[in-house]
Order: sequence, then structure tokens, then C-alpha cells
Amino acid sequence: MDFSLWQWINQPQKYQVSAGGVEIVTEPGTDFWQRTFYGFRNDNAPAFVLASDENFTFTTRVAFDYKRQFDQCGLIVYIDGENWFKASIEHENEDFARLGSVVTNNGYSDWATTDIAAVASMWYRLSRRGPDFLIESCAGGHNFKQMRIFHLHCLGETTEEMGKQNPPLPAEHSVRFGLYACSPLDSSFKARFSDFRLEDCLWQAHGA
Repeated sequence: MDFSLWQWINQPQKYQVSAGGVEIVTEPGTDFWQRTFYGFRNDNAPAFVLASDENFTFTTRVAFDYKRQFDQCGLIVYIDGENWFKASIEHENEDFARLGSVVTNNGYSDWATTDIAAVASMWYRLSRRGPDFLIESCAGGHNFKQMRIFHLHCLGETTEEMGKQNPPLPAEHSVRFGLYACSPLDSSFKARFSDFRLEDCLWQAHGA
């Protein structure tokens, strides 16, 4: 993967970018979240992102050694502080973790999770079709399963809303997508991202 066009959002103090992958050492008190239920607003986690106005599928493997509850790392789509998405495993305790995702539209976050056994790595695959996205995950890198389909409102209407006679075209809006890691509590851990693949969108249009 060529990282020459990638950029940091909230660049961390400790990181490494090489041909083999990306490592991020998290800092305490970092997170992405907006308002819902908790009331607080956090937008200070590090993210390493690439901008694109094309439809795409992006795949990577994420490995980690979590230390405290809520430690997390995974994939992100970041438009601005009030419109973004993240997918990750969040650490709960030694017995289980939460595989989940957060969609933030117009400054309000949600959180959808499923409890899983505590693990040390996960594969993610993110696909874009205009303003709509598909996030998938798997343990071994081959049999991906759907986690969620979601829409970012600030990117406009879906192809179907514009009329089925219109072919699926890349959205007019550029998005930034890539990697993130954070430790909302007093913690720090190393997240390792590898096995990158960026390709044309594999997510077929509905009814295709």
C-alpha cells in the first residue's frame, strides 16, 4: 500500500508507517463520539485516512493488545466532526468484547454491537456506493459477514432515491476513510494494521 497520499486526523505522538503496515500507540482520553445518551462530545482520536470521490472496497487486518475497557481500533469514514462512521472491537474484560459500529449523522452517534469472545485481531472490509456503505468483518480474512449497511446523510441521496434509471455512479462528495485507534479511559495500547487491499467496489447494487 502506498501511503504517500494519506493524512492524519489528530496525529498521535507515537506511530509508525511502513510498507508492511501502520502502527498506532493510543493516548489516554481519546475517542470519537457525539452527544447521544452520554452527552459528551469527543473528536480527538487519531485517524490515518485517504480521500476519495470514487466507490471502493477497502480491506485490512487489525491486531491489538487492549489494556482497559473501551480500548478500540478499526476502520473509519470521516467527513467532519459531526458526520462519520467507525467499526471496531471494543474491549470489555478478559471474558468478552463488543464487535460493533457507530454511525454519526448531523452530530448524533448511535452504537450497534454484538458480544463476542475476547480476541486479538479482526479483518474488516468497507465498501462504498455513493452515500451508502457496507461494513463486513471476519476472523480469518476470507468469509466476511455483514455487520451493517448505513447511510451518511450529508453525502446526499442514494441511486434508488434519484431514480432506478440512473446507473450507480461515484458520489459527488469526497470522503476520507481509513484507520483509527483510541483509548477513552486512562490507557494506552498498540494497534497494528496490515494486509491492505483497495479495489473497485465489490458491493453490487441492489437488484443487480
